[in-house]
Amino acid sequence: MCNPEEAALLRLEEVFSATLARVNSYVLQPLLPAAPEPSDPWGRECLRLLQQLHKSSQQLWEVTEESLHSLQERLRHPDSTGLESLLLLRDADRVLQAHIEYIESYTSCTVVQAFQKAAKRRSEYWRGQRKALRQLLSGVSSEGSVGASPGQALHQPLTHHVQQYVLLLLSLGDTIGEHHPTQELVVNAVTLFGNLQSFMKQALDQAAATQALWHTLRGRPRDVLCTPAHRLLQDSQDVPVTVAPLRAERVLLFDDALVLLQGHNVHTFDLKLVWVDPEQDGCTFHLLTPEEQFSFCAKDSQGQAVWQWKVTQAVRQVLRGKKDFPVLGAGLEPSQPPACRCAEYTFRAEGRLCQATYEGEWCRARPHGKGTLKWPDGRNHVGNFCQGLEHGFGIRLLPQASEDRFDCYKCHWREGSMCGYGICEYSTDEVYKGYFQEGLRHGFGVLESGPQAPQPFRYTGHWERGQRSGYGIEEDSDRGERYIGMWQAGQRHGPGVVVTQAGVCYQGTFQADKTVQPMGQGSLVSSAIPRASDKQGSRNVSEKAPHFLSSQGLPEGATGGPGILLSEDDSLYEGTFTRDLTLTGKGKVTFPNGFTLEGSFGSVAGRGLHTQGVLDTAAPPPDPSSTCKRQLGVGAFPVESRWQGVYRPFRDFVCAGCPRDLQEALLGFDVQSSRELRRSQDYLCCERTHPEDSVGSMEDILEELLQHREPKALQPYLRKALSNSLHPLGKLLRTLMLTFQATYAGVGANKHLQELAQEEVKQHARELWAAYRGLLRVALQRKGQALEEDEDTETRDLQVHGLVLPLMLPSFYSELFTLYLLLHEREDSFYSQGIANLSLFPDTQLLEFLDVQKHLWPLKDLTLTSNQRYSLVRDKCFLSATECLQKIMTTVDPREKLEVLERTYGEIEGTVSRVLGREYKLPMDDLLPLLIYVVSRARIQHLGAEIHLIRDMMDPNHTGGLYDFLLTALESCYEHIQKEDMRLHRLPGHWHSRELW
Repeated sequence: MCNPEEAALLRLEEVFSATLARVNSYVLQPLLPAAPEPSDPWGRECLRLLQQLHKSSQQLWEVTEESLHSLQERLRHPDSTGLESLLLLRDADRVLQAHIEYIESYTSCTVVQAFQKAAKRRSEYWRGQRKALRQLLSGVSSEGSVGASPGQALHQPLTHHVQQYVLLLLSLGDTIGEHHPTQELVVNAVTLFGNLQSFMKQALDQAAATQALWHTLRGRPRDVLCTPAHRLLQDSQDVPVTVAPLRAERVLLFDDALVLLQGHNVHTFDLKLVWVDPEQDGCTFHLLTPEEQFSFCAKDSQGQAVWQWKVTQAVRQVLRGKKDFPVLGAGLEPSQPPACRCAEYTFRAEGRLCQATYEGEWCRARPHGKGTLKWPDGRNHVGNFCQGLEHGFGIRLLPQASEDRFDCYKCHWREGSMCGYGICEYSTDEVYKGYFQEGLRHGFGVLESGPQAPQPFRYTGHWERGQRSGYGIEEDSDRGERYIGMWQAGQRHGPGVVVTQAGVCYQGTFQADKTVQPMGQGSLVSSAIPRASDKQGSRNVSEKAPHFLSSQGLPEGATGGPGILLSEDDSLYEGTFTRDLTLTGKGKVTFPNGFTLEGSFGSVAGRGLHTQGVLDTAAPPPDPSSTCKRQLGVGAFPVESRWQGVYRPFRDFVCAGCPRDLQEALLGFDVQSSRELRRSQDYLCCERTHPEDSVGSMEDILEELLQHREPKALQPYLRKALSNSLHPLGKLLRTLMLTFQATYAGVGANKHLQELAQEEVKQHARELWAAYRGLLRVALQRKGQALEEDEDTETRDLQVHGLVLPLMLPSFYSELFTLYLLLHEREDSFYSQGIANLSLFPDTQLLEFLDVQKHLWPLKDLTLTSNQRYSLVRDKCFLSATECLQKIMTTVDPREKLEVLERTYGEIEGTVSRVLGREYKLPMDDLLPLLIYVVSRARIQHLGAEIHLIRDMMDPNHTGGLYDFLLTALESCYEHIQKEDMRLHRLPGHWHSRELW
């Protein structure tokens, strides 16, 4: 059964629907001018607003018709159609929205006086329609202007209609009772339309106040401010307030902007970028904007409270994107607007951001968070900001003169400047990867020219305030040379070594890119120094000698000077030479056979090198082992100080407690191709691989480190960490690998750099262990614990050589072993010839030749024919020991190589024990011949390089122990295999094994 209230609602909807139809015919339609459209901008704007009002009125009429239809159906079929079928209840939000849209369209017309302007064009019509309006629309006043009548007709019926909605819905709710199924729907509708009633009054009052404001403004302020979107919320003429430091004559608060008027000057501030400082001082409160700060001072605390409350709520409203509903300041949201927000703003004040547009996150009037800066000249920065400055990861594009060419900086920033790791790709195709400080290259970094550059180069080393300074490596591909040494202010300065592709090396002292007095035993290496004759005695010589240097000279800008030259065949030159390394002036050449040539050197164009001096052939030849060990740079570049620019960022990171926000600035990052980024300035983000994507946060890294402190777990953990380039230890190792390859690969693969390289590898192992200990200390500190006392030297060396070096040596092994190969190439060639000669012996003859006692041969007590014996011995004699020794080439770990040697000794001794039928310990006299036999049959290539690498890299704690004993025995075998007399004579008549130990 239907309630009387439902019938009343039906009549109300019928009346309102008819009223809307009449308003449309008698008011809205006549307000819309016939073609042509108004020619003035304001006329066109008013027409647009009236058309929007007409559209909103039509939508409101359609919703009212649907509501009316639902009521009619309910009254026709009360038993089958429940209250929930009424549109007012089941879709109250939709009905509400139609009313709000109509109100907003109406108030926009009111603000710009669209009704009055339109009515003036047909004033006679409206005077004639006033009587009809009074008859058709209740409440229309007979007084007032012509333009006021349409306005009253357009809002008064709506106001009355909403008021009746609320009364009838309240009555309906009382009628059906609290437990009725639709009670909740009715209560919701009452709430919504009650709020709508309050909202409508607020909107009409604001529109009327805004309309009245325009009459008080003249000239430019009115032209600038008079827009349909503005709604006046507060005027300083009503509640006085003064503004400092900008002395404003009048302050206007709109729903979307704060306006300060100074004569004809209008200062407008978007409320999205206005922050109200919660702190206040008496009757004063403060406002923050992107470029200015203001103090608002009222006459009394009441005035201050009104202004502060209204500004605060206006800011909150504009950030929400809609007006508070039902009334200003009401709602469920917090009364204070958020401190962090997103907005766009163009800076106008002079400074680095002048004319730049920032779009992104803000906090308290400063760019803060992720955002994008764009300048009119094409400069572009996208990344993180903190308190108005670039801070964190960011990408900046700087346009160059040529079309579509940019310098691209992908870096970490700190307080507006590049700081930390960065990748910079320049329009010249040069690329810098390394660290910055205060916007300049500082610390370790690599600068490389483009592949098509006319003078390609690559610098790997240290920088200071944008210039090369400290230890660094420069490779000049065009000249085919590499400089290894010290720099200052962008120039070679201090001790340095030049290695050329032609095999030429120079060691000396540089000053401002020029050579000065040589340091210590500097050297220059060449492969073509002429040999003197082998005649004995001394004599004066004056002869023409060929030019023994290639065209490769000192680096560009260097001049000749005194120095020392060392050839690949270990010939020495001590004296002076020209810029292109031609001998000139007084000097002395020492040849590998011990001969010396001392005198004056010079050259004539087209005639080669000339010398006049004394050739001394009486000196004995020098010890090959001593000449082979002449090394470049040893002592000139202390190993502890070479790569401080690599170690220091990690030390600083650890000393700072491994802060998470600096993790990526230290470890670096992977970004998408810069070529893609250069194509457009419109990208808003940089897709890059963050360290946390691979190894997790620093908290996770440190937690995992604590879980693997036990000796059994430590080695697997370190292996995993060192293999991950985004782990601090793995990143450090990768950077050290880069420096090692830059120094010793390619042109740098020179035998005279071997000692420089091997001591560098050991230092890297010590630094990696120190880095691990530093991370462990931080992890313990975060748990409130302390690291045990500092390690003593012995404990540290044990961990470095026994744990870290085997794990990191594979990363450097290729370049390092190449240097050992080159350094011991001559020895290994004699060894290879000796192996070839010994391989001609059948096994039995070789055993006999080596004077291995026959009772130790594996054939003892076997009855076999000579053919069987030959076959068996050739295939099986000490085969297990031979195969075991060959495994020395399958590992790079010195300890594992020594373990292979130990197992080989065990296999030899085990074979002898099986032959003798009892356990037998080989005396030294018996061991060496058997070991020579096994070495000769194993045929290990480059055994000399292997032995010397093991000796240099082995754990010092093994000195004097079993491993040292076995390695010494292997060295003795190697030396005796080299001897030429082994090919011609029986060994026992020429050496005694006891002399080896």
